[in-house]
Amino acid sequence: MERLPYYQLLHILSLIVLTAHTFMAFANPLPENRRRTMIITGVATLLMFISGFGMLTLNKIPFASTPWIWVKTACWLGVSAMAGLAYRKAHLRASLSVVTMALLAVAITMVYFRPSF
Repeated sequence: MERLPYYQLLHILSLIVLTAHTFMAFANPLPENRRRTMIITGVATLLMFISGFGMLTLNKIPFASTPWIWVKTACWLGVSAMAGLAYRKAHLRASLSVVTMALLAVAITMVYFRPSF
């Protein structure tokens, strides 16, 4: 049985959840929402990590020798940190949301074009 489509589906669904809850934190950074948002974004981040590296393993793509994966990993770490920053630095929400959009755009570009630097 081919497991790759399941990893892809899990990766995309966790990306949607992570993005949605990150922007929810930007829109409404009330302290009473923080715990739930941090749990949900943490679980989504973990699922993205597992599914992403699972796909690399199934496709036998070496992590260290593939530059676009390094860029995607850096973007993933950046987006993963944004929900927490939205609560800690509420006055920077507008700037952080632009940075988040840029990180997402770069990560998606890496998936489709897979440049070798």
